[in-house]
Amino acid sequence: MARFSIFALLAVPWLMLMGLVAGDVVQDLEKKGRPALDALLAKSKTCTKANLRVRKEWGSITAAEKKEYIAALQCLLQRPSKLDQAKFPGAKSRYDDFVVVHMNQTMFIHGTGSFLTWHRYYLWAFEEVLRKECGYTGSHPYWDWGRWSADPEKSPIFDGSDTSLGGNGKKIQHKASMVAPAGNGGGCVETGPFKNMTVYLGPVSPAIDPPPPNNPRSDGYGSNPRCLRRDISNQLTSKYTRPQDIASLINSRDLATFQNVMQGAGGFGFGGGGMGVHSAGHYTIGGDPGGDFYTSPNDPAFWVHHGMIDRVWVIWQTQDMNNRVNIVSGGTSMMGFGGRQQSLDDPIDLGVVADKVYKIRDLVSIVDGPFCYVYE
Repeated sequence: MARFSIFALLAVPWLMLMGLVAGDVVQDLEKKGRPALDALLAKSKTCTKANLRVRKEWGSITAAEKKEYIAALQCLLQRPSKLDQAKFPGAKSRYDDFVVVHMNQTMFIHGTGSFLTWHRYYLWAFEEVLRKECGYTGSHPYWDWGRWSADPEKSPIFDGSDTSLGGNGKKIQHKASMVAPAGNGGGCVETGPFKNMTVYLGPVSPAIDPPPPNNPRSDGYGSNPRCLRRDISNQLTSKYTRPQDIASLINSRDLATFQNVMQGAGGFGFGGGGMGVHSAGHYTIGGDPGGDFYTSPNDPAFWVHHGMIDRVWVIWQTQDMNNRVNIVSGGTSMMGFGGRQQSLDDPIDLGVVADKVYKIRDLVSIVDGPFCYVYE
């Protein structure tokens, strides 16, 4: 059965200046909503100032903090998988366990009512494993797309330095896919801490030319060793993830609109107008596995991207805290093909990467349930 993806201007000085000016728009919305979040925090029985974590943007944390996070990621890549190797022979590491969980549930966590809560818990679980199994002491960083929208390649996230999450892929001749442009790379990542990273799982739904070799198993769970590839450019960030685009998303009138605009529902493809910040961020990373709808967590940049997804949701929630927290909208299967409407009582089960199964209602607030964090 064929699978498809729904991740559905050159950088000149005036564009960079416009980004700096517009950057205050998102920050202003965040500041506007912060008192409401602080009020919720004051009422929390589980989250206090003593255990509160503060998540910061990658460009705002110190070199030492970046290196600690990178070391923790590399630690997960070295720790053995906890999955049944007969069922998932491509899961070589503890890091791969997270990829398998995402692959397993892809069709039920995108374009559904659980998209936001599932990924919030998924990112939290990842942070918890970094801390408990690899000694990480920080909070999870995020990638502010708007801050680097003019030229993401030169951002501290992708500049290829030893404090980055690796550089772009080697520049090769290649073509655009149906959903992603042909960027400035396309080949193996050869700079930064993850230049020697080996990818084993997938592909399942690749969006890169030339395509990666087929997995020995049709479900993508076989062992298929290959290099990490990226295809970064500003073609999407300069159109879809500018500060003004993020602010417009935050000004969505209701949860259904917010989710649909964020994910680009109603149309996708880099040449059209339907690509939301979620898709644009994934396809800015691009490559393999970053551009694969199922296996995208296998690229280390996935996690800071989804940190920003969660931050934007938090800002949207705080604009009307009384009416935007204990709600859910959407169905239980991607794009509404079958299934029923999502419920606050539906469970979120992350299997071997999380300690507990929670209901959606337990995951809608960042200062209640298992969570205790804010964004700087």
